[in-house]
Amino acid sequence: MAHGPDAHQPHEPHGAHEGHRPRSAPAGHHHDHTDVDWAEMATMLETQAELFAPLYERALGWLTEQQSAPGLVVDAGSGPGVLSGMLAEVFPGARIVAADGSAPLLDRARARADRLGHGDRFDTIVGELPDSLDRLEYPADLIWASRSVHHLADQRAALAAFADRLAPGGTLAVMEGGLPARFLPRDLGFGRAGLEARMDAIEQTWFGRMRDDLPGSVAEAEDWPAMMAAAGLRPAGSRTFLLDLPAPVSDAARAHVAASLSRARDIFGADLDATDTATLDRLLDPDDKASVHHRQDLYVLAAHTVHTAVRAL
Repeated sequence: MAHGPDAHQPHEPHGAHEGHRPRSAPAGHHHDHTDVDWAEMATMLETQAELFAPLYERALGWLTEQQSAPGLVVDAGSGPGVLSGMLAEVFPGARIVAADGSAPLLDRARARADRLGHGDRFDTIVGELPDSLDRLEYPADLIWASRSVHHLADQRAALAAFADRLAPGGTLAVMEGGLPARFLPRDLGFGRAGLEARMDAIEQTWFGRMRDDLPGSVAEAEDWPAMMAAAGLRPAGSRTFLLDLPAPVSDAARAHVAASLSRARDIFGADLDATDTATLDRLLDPDDKASVHHRQDLYVLAAHTVHTAVRAL
C-alpha cells in the first residue's frame, strides 16, 4: 500500500497517495489495471505527496488537537515515507513506524528519515496490512492510514485490527473519500466539454473492479465513522482538507498533471471514446500549445477527508 492523493488516479493515495482517479495515483502494470506495482511508482508517489504537502500539513495539524504527544505513531500503508516524515516533524517526541507491503518503498522511507534527521526514532515493518502490525512492540497512540484501507479486501475487519493495536486513548485516523480532483476547465476549447466528469465515471468502474478482484473482497457501505464504531472505537470527527493550487501552476504541479493524465490515458484508453482519446492525446502532446505542458488555465484542486476515532481508556 502507499500514500498518495487520489486526485485523478486509480485508487491507489499516498501521500502520496496521494488520491481518486487514474490521473494521479499509482497505476498497475500496463496490461493489468488492478495489479499495482508500488515500487515502480516510488518517484511519482514521492513527488505527488510533496505537492500535496499543504493539505497533509493541515490534516496532521488537526490531529495534534486529538493526540498532542503520542509515544508511538504508525503510518499504515506508508509507501516511500513522505507522510511518515511529516508525522515525525509534527510529533517530535514520537517513535515513528512505517508499515507497508513493499520493501523497496520502505527502503526509500528509511533513507528519507535518515536524510531528514529523525532516523534514530524511525522503524519499518514490511508485510501485508493489517496482520503485519502484530509485530509492533507495544500498542500505538496514533495509527494513520492514508488511502490504504481501500486496498484491503475486508475494510471493516481491517479497521477492527487497527483498533486492536491502539493503546487506550489512542486515535485511528483514516484518510478516505473527499472529492474528485480537477485540473482543467470544463471546456478546453476543443473536444467535448466535461472530459474530467466522464473520466470520473470510468474511474468508478475501475475502482469497483479493483475492489471486486481482491481475494476475499467484502462489499461495504463506505460509512467510515460507522465502520470505526463497529470496530469498538468512538468516532471523534471527520474533516475535509483542501489543496488549492490556482493557475498559473508551478512546474511541479504541471508535471504532476501531465503524469496523471498520461497514466489515465494508459489505463482507461480502451474505455474512452474516440473523441475523448483524441482530446487526451492533444493534452499530452508537448508540441501542442493547447496541451497541459503549455496552457495557462491549468490548476490543481483536490479535497481529501480524514475520519478519526478513539479507543476507550
